Amino acid sequence: MTKRRKLLIAAGVAVLAAAAGLWRWRAGSAGGPTSFETVPVDRGRIVAKVTATGTLSALVTVQVGSQVSGRIASLDADFNSPVKKGQVIARIDPQLFQAAVEQARANAVAAQGNLAKARAQALDAERQLDRARALAERKLVAAADLDTAQAGADAAKASVQAAEGTLAQARAGLNQAEVNLAFTRIVSPTDGVVISRNVDVGQTVAASLQAPTLFVIAEDLAKMQVDTSVAEADVGRLRAGMAATFTVDAYPGEVFRGAVRQVRNAPQTVQNVVTYDAVVDVANPELKLRPGMTATVTFIYAEKDDVIRVPNAALRFRPPAGLFAEAQGRAAGRAATGGRTGTAEAAEGVRPRAGTPGRAGAGGGGEPGTRTVWVLRGEGPAPVRIRPGISDGTVTEVMSGGLEAGDAVVTDASGPANASQGGGGIPGGMRRGPF
Repeated sequence: MTKRRKLLIAAGVAVLAAAAGLWRWRAGSAGGPTSFETVPVDRGRIVAKVTATGTLSALVTVQVGSQVSGRIASLDADFNSPVKKGQVIARIDPQLFQAAVEQARANAVAAQGNLAKARAQALDAERQLDRARALAERKLVAAADLDTAQAGADAAKASVQAAEGTLAQARAGLNQAEVNLAFTRIVSPTDGVVISRNVDVGQTVAASLQAPTLFVIAEDLAKMQVDTSVAEADVGRLRAGMAATFTVDAYPGEVFRGAVRQVRNAPQTVQNVVTYDAVVDVANPELKLRPGMTATVTFIYAEKDDVIRVPNAALRFRPPAGLFAEAQGRAAGRAATGGRTGTAEAAEGVRPRAGTPGRAGAGGGGEPGTRTVWVLRGEGPAPVRIRPGISDGTVTEVMSGGLEAGDAVVTDASGPANASQGGGGIPGGMRRGPF
């Protein structure tokens, strides 16, 4: 026997020994006990909430702009300055506009003089026409001279009307120049507080295309609102008048309260996510809240006291194949010896779905709107059908079913042959027991 052949034989024996050891380890582990993580069912209060984020803003915010272009000559208001309606908060250099007013006034005076001259000429033409008529009646002038006098009088009247129009235009130009001069005084349109100033002294503003924003004034910071972005899945739970609470990063330990004024119908779509604006009115008497703060808002749409509560992890628990088979076997044994029981009926309600043999879904079978939870009792875990109610995201109300306060519902299972899929318990209040 060659040395190479001896090495091959030794390697084969080592592989067989390893395979045998692995088989024995799996066989020994398969018979080990299954451990369950449970949480007791209790009674208490459940508050169903919807959470969203939003931004604080004043109820009425006014942007103050300029109707004319020019250089900022002075500023009479700054950030956080309280202002009154009609108060001058900025001035634009008025020199060019004053010159325009003087020119428009001179044009109006000239137009007034031209009108007086036209009226005098019209009066003279009317007199000449009267004399021509008197001479024509006495056959002392030709008919052509009378027609000429008539035409001159008509032209003089027309000149008067043209002069009156020119005067009206000059007066309109004067009025426009005076209005533009008045626009060089920027006044506050409302009582409030300046929350933004966008110009400095010496800066030139151009109002040729659109009015530039010089100041932003909040009418009353003692009353504010929160514009929240509520997901379309939750917007149906909100209604006007609903109470809301929120926190801001500036005061992490303080909870502010408000009420929903309206849920606006205009959708906002960002990256295929549809949200709606729920406006919350907030009182701010101490002026702690400031425009632009980010708020985390909580809407309470349902609350109940002293109800049976089951943890949501128990509703998500999906039993492994071995656990379901054991429960079905116990149910069949009881049915054969003592007739149908509530547990047997419950076990029928969690039969595996088609395409997943040996697996029982957490909510499969049974009546619509019901769910299955597994309760650890004397003989082992047993399925119980319940009808869930409101939930706060951690626990859910049990409206009807075979659960009572103190029952230990299974949230997870662990073991060599009974590994749970999709389970997950709640860290607090769990206990582990072998089955």
